[in-house]
Amino acid sequence: MRYFSYSVLLIGLALSSCQKPEPNTLQNPDLLYAKYEPKESDLPISRADYKNKLEGFWLGQCIANWTGLVTEMDKVGNIGEIKTGDFYTREDWGKPDIPNIFSGDKISQWSPTLDFVLEDEGGVWGADDDTDIEYIYQELLLKNKTSLLSGEQIRDGWLKHIKKEEENFLWVSNQKALDLMNEGLVPPATGAPENNPEYEMIDAQLTTEVFGFYAPSRPDVAMKLSLLPIQTVARDDAQLISEFNVIMYSLAASIDESKPISENIKWMAEEARKHLPNETYSAKMYDFVKSQYEAGKTWEEARDAVYERYQVNQEDGYDMTSRNMYCNACFAAGINFAASIVSLYYGEGDLKETIKIGALSGWDSDNPTATWGGLIGFMIGKEGVEKAFGRKFADKFNIHRTRVGFPNNGIDSFPNMAKKGIYVIDRVVQEELGGGIDLQKDLWYIPTPK
Repeated sequence: MRYFSYSVLLIGLALSSCQKPEPNTLQNPDLLYAKYEPKESDLPISRADYKNKLEGFWLGQCIANWTGLVTEMDKVGNIGEIKTGDFYTREDWGKPDIPNIFSGDKISQWSPTLDFVLEDEGGVWGADDDTDIEYIYQELLLKNKTSLLSGEQIRDGWLKHIKKEEENFLWVSNQKALDLMNEGLVPPATGAPENNPEYEMIDAQLTTEVFGFYAPSRPDVAMKLSLLPIQTVARDDAQLISEFNVIMYSLAASIDESKPISENIKWMAEEARKHLPNETYSAKMYDFVKSQYEAGKTWEEARDAVYERYQVNQEDGYDMTSRNMYCNACFAAGINFAASIVSLYYGEGDLKETIKIGALSGWDSDNPTATWGGLIGFMIGKEGVEKAFGRKFADKFNIHRTRVGFPNNGIDSFPNMAKKGIYVIDRVVQEELGGGIDLQKDLWYIPTPK
């Protein structure tokens, strides 16, 4: 009898120490939420607000991705076997699209004119290479109940969810990495220069930014989470550029809300620039574009100067033109990073303007555009994206447009994808950041770095 009473007492004490969340509070069913005593130095972040921001991320990224697809590879310069004439300018917005380097004489199937591509309420956004690998990584983190994916988990996820044959919507380094996985290699070997000759291409820049959101305000931890996914396909400057984007995404959780979004964007970019070693071409590209912006050049003048400096004159150690690659390495990490900094600075935090400049800047125009569309979409949230366009949008997402092997025939929704993002972050906060989750107040407590 005394044993029974003692057991009941222990159970009662345990239950009294458990958090009793509000009925609508999200809880990861695969995570045991530990009790946490907040520190004065912790950064409190609302999980509900963050979920709205993640919905804004997926929506903003899809709008930017599909708008950029209209102009993707329309303009890559006039060097080598492919010559595409003068680059687009702001006067071209709203005018007829021209064929890209792959399509012969066919214009874009997404829009006959250079304009935003939008999905109405009730419709479904299609996945593309700017969103689908990030989707896979989020699903793998949840499935494996981890914050740090292993090489085997990445390989198994790629092989399960990516078709081996075309059309599988993979390009350059991603495609080579998949080939190597099918041959038995495991990341990070799939991105090593001795195995993957495409390691300097753009691929990691568009598949790993989301890891920044998983470590709110803590770029140091975001870099840890993203290292292996980045090295799955990239090294050297391509890796650095991808890490630049991850840092930007992580810092979006610690902006000064009292300041204009343009000031916060510049602060985030300057913080991310500190990660780029001064001797690298990625650092010099960033500094060059920034100098053009500060000198009062138009974005077209800055973009044209980027083309002259890096593809015509091959300055700052950027030597892609001398390698005689297809379309003068129009898929390369470097030239597309420089173009992305043009749209980032000249867009000045305005979602529509940033997307428009990114789409008109040239080269692989859907990828940098999607990166900043997703970032600004997160910063202003779902409602901010809707306000920017003065309308509502579809919130369904079809991952099976480009990938395979997901439930519900591949149909998901931005609210559900954002919810799963919250589950991922809960684990990161508790297990990697050493912080805590208050389910009653619906808050994360993020420790400041030591």
